[in-house]
Amino acid sequence: MKTRFKPKFNIKKGDNVVVIAGDDRDRTKPRKVLSVNPTEGRVLIEGVNLVTKHLKPNAQNPQGGIVKEEAPIAISNVMLWDAKSKGPARVKRERTDGGFVRISKKSGETIK
Repeated sequence: MKTRFKPKFNIKKGDNVVVIAGDDRDRTKPRKVLSVNPTEGRVLIEGVNLVTKHLKPNAQNPQGGIVKEEAPIAISNVMLWDAKSKGPARVKRERTDGGFVRISKKSGETIK
């Protein structure tokens, strides 16, 4: 992504989201966001896009071995989970005196 204009995304670390595209898509199961990388437009989600890494033996791990860990996916493939309507929802941002507040378009509730 270009760095001249910093993109603004409605997804933050710790949010519950639903994967809407890809191999792990499931619109009924909310998952937790572990990290967000806005410059690349990618998010790391718990239990999604698992990849296998082969670790060489080292001081911390003398045995070495094979480890499964999450890899980032595109931020366009996820939607925020609306707890009140129990489904994915689009989000609008409204300006308040303290900054911006995210509001679900489906239920009208604020997202914390």
